[in-house]
Amino acid sequence: MPGTSPAAELQAIIRVAHELADISGPVILKHFRKTMPVENKAIGGAFDPVTKADRGAEKAISQALATRFPDHGIVGEEFGTKSGSSPYQWIIDPIDGTRSFIIGSPLWGTLIGVLQDGVPVFGLMDQPFTGERFWSTDKAAYHSVRGGRPVRLKTRECTRIDDAVLTTTHPEMFEGPEQQSALSTLKEKARLTRYGGDCYGYCLLAAGLIDIIIEPGLKSYDIAALIPIIERAGGVITTWTGGSPASGGNIIATGDARLHEDALTMINKL
Repeated sequence: MPGTSPAAELQAIIRVAHELADISGPVILKHFRKTMPVENKAIGGAFDPVTKADRGAEKAISQALATRFPDHGIVGEEFGTKSGSSPYQWIIDPIDGTRSFIIGSPLWGTLIGVLQDGVPVFGLMDQPFTGERFWSTDKAAYHSVRGGRPVRLKTRECTRIDDAVLTTTHPEMFEGPEQQSALSTLKEKARLTRYGGDCYGYCLLAAGLIDIIIEPGLKSYDIAALIPIIERAGGVITTWTGGSPASGGNIIATGDARLHEDALTMINKL
């Protein structure tokens, strides 16, 4: 966006991201809780489902982006990478939580993230069935229901793992002794552990309802949109070694920086 201020660029991105969520939601909902074919993308390993809802939503988002920001790059879970000349790159997961989607559970969402020169600068998670939307701005993060008044998100204080609510999508994600030990170390000390949630869990952390999330083997499209939401709400999200989570990998997020520091220490002693 030549000649445009950074603040104006971000406002344009936020506006378009909301438009994209409005476009993709109906595409997805016409298939939700309906009988449809489910393909398995996995070549060996765990079941990795994809549906025409995933592909239809990503196609609709990509087509809309091409008309609004033709020079921006796009990385999508289903259709891969489209290069662009702009420093901005959109990271799209049309349905994060397809396993939940295909059984009728509402614990899924559409993830729309934006990187600027590889750094996450904006994120949005839309759950069109419940009407919930979570998104970031330059200094804050918000939640709304069916287009209602936005409510500012804020993580809660929790300095000790003994007081923490921990979640992860599923314990079977953790493969091998090192990953399994990381989960068990935190799980054994946490006050409460719950499974399930995918992207929805990270948004609940940003809303101050969950304290810590640990997950292995994520892709950039699983996490890029969630990073700004968590950080603008006051949380911390990194890899297990404290590095940038933008490219995915083994991820740990907390609502309180002090808990994050302690959790990293615990899992890196293993």
